Amino acid sequence: MPEQTAPTATVTATTATTGTAGSGARSLGLGCLGCAGLLFVAVVALFFQLTWNAQDATDLPRVAPEEMADRVFGHSQEAYDVLGFTRTVPPGVERVGVGTENTVDAGYCYDGGLLGLEDKTVDGAYRMSHSWAVDHVPASQAVPGLRRLHQRLKDDGWEVSSYREGGKGKDWALFVRRDREDERMSFTWDPDRQYFIGGTTAPCAYDPGWTGGGTDSYSPGDAAHSVRPPALWHGRL
Repeated sequence: MPEQTAPTATVTATTATTGTAGSGARSLGLGCLGCAGLLFVAVVALFFQLTWNAQDATDLPRVAPEEMADRVFGHSQEAYDVLGFTRTVPPGVERVGVGTENTVDAGYCYDGGLLGLEDKTVDGAYRMSHSWAVDHVPASQAVPGLRRLHQRLKDDGWEVSSYREGGKGKDWALFVRRDREDERMSFTWDPDRQYFIGGTTAPCAYDPGWTGGGTDSYSPGDAAHSVRPPALWHGRL
């Protein structure tokens, strides 16, 4: 009887070992299938995200340049008031880089394509922007003004992408954005030159005045040339 018992134990152990190994193999196989499934879901999600972004690049509203110019100027004027400036800044450029500035410009809008790898312009679309600058701005005005504006824009729902309180030889800077980053504002102050620069950029839009006829491509400059900013001055809003 002892001779018969030993083989039985061996077979039992072997069977148990085989069963465990088989179960592990099956688990590993199911695990691999699970990984493949997750990878497939991730790829599909990325594809839909890229497709959605590509559609956003060309799914733009039709807005007259005058309306977009009013929009960017309104943001600049509000910031100007919060900063506490009291000088009147007329349209145009007094002296580039050293004098006052109050100008409107328009740039191209770009379509990255289905995979976001292209870099082509969207015909008939423009991005309006407003730039302004003030000279002879002392620290006693710029520092509390920028801190006040920083808090005000956060309270109004703007996302602060960058904020830096500079020191000797370093500029102060504030950059904000909203509307999926399509609408932006920037402010910098150079303490050495006492020069303050502000700017607002609006989201892209199609120019209703462009029909797409002819062989010439669309030029955003046409949108900018049709508008002229009013003067910036304290208490305008």
